Amino acid sequence: MRVRKNDQVVVIAGNYKGKKGKVLKVYPEKKQIIVEGVHFIKRHSRPSQQNPKGGIVEKEAPIHVSNVMVLCPKTGVPTRLGFKVIYDDTKKRNNRIRVCKKSGEMIV
Repeated sequence: MRVRKNDQVVVIAGNYKGKKGKVLKVYPEKKQIIVEGVHFIKRHSRPSQQNPKGGIVEKEAPIHVSNVMVLCPKTGVPTRLGFKVIYDDTKKRNNRIRVCKKSGEMIV
Protein backbone atom coordinates (compact mmCIF):
# COMPACT_ATOMS: atom_id res chain seq x y z
CA MET A 1 0.00 0.00 0.00
CA ARG A 2 1.28 3.44 -0.87
CA VAL A 3 -0.73 5.37 1.70
CA ARG A 4 0.91 5.66 5.12
CA LYS A 5 0.05 7.04 8.54
CA ASN A 6 0.09 10.87 8.81
CA ASP A 7 -0.39 11.36 5.03
CA GLN A 8 -2.78 14.11 3.95
CA VAL A 9 -5.47 12.54 1.74
CA VAL A 10 -8.67 13.57 -0.04
CA VAL A 11 -11.67 11.24 -0.44
CA ILE A 12 -12.47 10.70 -4.14
CA ALA A 13 -15.52 8.39 -3.88
CA GLY A 14 -18.48 7.77 -1.60
CA ASN A 15 -20.59 9.91 0.71
CA TYR A 16 -17.56 11.86 1.97
CA LYS A 17 -16.26 12.77 -1.51
CA GLY A 18 -14.10 15.93 -1.42
CA LYS A 19 -13.28 15.78 2.30
CA LYS A 20 -9.63 16.14 3.28
CA GLY A 21 -7.97 14.68 6.33
CA LYS A 22 -4.97 13.01 7.90
CA VAL A 23 -4.55 9.23 7.93
CA LEU A 24 -4.80 8.08 11.56
CA LYS A 25 -4.40 4.31 11.16
CA VAL A 26 -3.59 1.85 8.36
CA TYR A 27 -4.77 -1.76 8.04
CA PRO A 28 -2.64 -3.20 5.21
CA GLU A 29 -4.05 -6.73 5.42
CA LYS A 30 -7.59 -5.41 4.77
CA LYS A 31 -6.44 -2.53 2.50
CA GLN A 32 -8.31 -0.04 4.66
CA ILE A 33 -7.43 3.20 6.42
CA ILE A 34 -8.98 5.49 9.02
CA VAL A 35 -9.08 9.16 7.99
CA GLU A 36 -9.58 11.97 10.48
CA GLY A 37 -13.11 13.43 10.23
CA VAL A 38 -14.37 10.93 7.63
CA HIS A 39 -16.94 8.08 7.90
CA PHE A 40 -18.37 8.44 11.39
CA ILE A 41 -20.26 5.56 12.99
CA LYS A 42 -22.12 5.35 16.30
CA ARG A 43 -21.27 2.71 18.88
CA HIS A 44 -22.97 1.99 22.19
CA SER A 45 -20.57 1.82 25.12
CA ARG A 46 -20.98 0.53 28.65
CA PRO A 47 -20.00 2.72 31.58
CA SER A 48 -16.29 2.37 32.35
CA GLN A 49 -13.47 4.18 34.15
CA GLN A 50 -12.76 6.42 31.14
CA ASN A 51 -16.45 6.99 30.32
CA PRO A 52 -18.46 6.77 33.56
CA LYS A 53 -21.81 7.58 31.93
CA GLY A 54 -21.51 5.26 28.92
CA GLY A 55 -23.92 5.99 26.07
CA ILE A 56 -23.54 6.46 22.33
CA VAL A 57 -20.04 7.31 21.05
CA GLU A 58 -19.24 8.57 17.54
CA LYS A 59 -15.93 7.50 16.02
CA GLU A 60 -14.24 7.15 12.65
CA ALA A 61 -14.57 3.86 10.79
CA PRO A 62 -12.20 2.43 8.15
CA ILE A 63 -12.64 3.16 4.45
CA HIS A 64 -11.03 1.37 1.51
CA VAL A 65 -7.71 2.78 0.33
CA SER A 66 -8.94 2.94 -3.29
CA ASN A 67 -11.39 5.69 -2.27
CA VAL A 68 -8.65 8.18 -1.35
CA MET A 69 -5.78 9.98 -3.08
CA VAL A 70 -2.70 11.46 -1.43
CA LEU A 71 -2.32 15.24 -1.60
CA CYS A 72 0.89 16.54 -3.17
CA PRO A 73 2.82 18.54 -0.53
CA LYS A 74 4.02 21.08 -3.11
CA THR A 75 0.82 21.82 -5.07
CA GLY A 76 -1.88 20.58 -2.67
CA VAL A 77 -3.77 18.66 -5.37
CA PRO A 78 -4.63 14.94 -5.34
CA THR A 79 -1.99 12.89 -7.12
CA ARG A 80 -0.82 9.36 -7.77
CA LEU A 81 2.32 8.11 -6.08
CA GLY A 82 5.40 6.54 -7.59
CA PHE A 83 8.70 5.29 -6.24
CA LYS A 84 12.29 6.28 -7.01
CA VAL A 85 15.27 4.21 -5.99
CA ILE A 86 18.13 6.28 -4.59
CA TYR A 87 21.46 4.88 -3.44
CA ASP A 88 22.46 5.86 0.11
CA ASP A 89 26.27 6.05 0.52
CA THR A 90 26.19 6.14 4.31
CA LYS A 91 24.26 2.89 4.66
CA LYS A 92 25.59 1.32 1.43
CA ARG A 93 22.15 0.33 0.14
CA ASN A 94 19.26 1.48 -2.07
CA ASN A 95 16.32 3.39 -0.62
CA ARG A 96 12.84 3.57 -2.13
CA ILE A 97 11.37 7.06 -1.90
CA ARG A 98 7.74 7.96 -2.60
CA VAL A 99 7.33 10.74 -5.17
CA CYS A 100 4.40 12.73 -6.53
CA LYS A 101 3.65 11.81 -10.17
CA LYS A 102 2.55 15.36 -11.10
CA SER A 103 5.32 17.50 -9.62
CA GLY A 104 8.04 14.95 -8.89
CA GLU A 105 8.15 16.20 -5.29
CA MET A 106 9.36 13.80 -2.58
CA ILE A 107 6.71 12.70 -0.07
CA VAL A 108 8.14 12.12 3.39
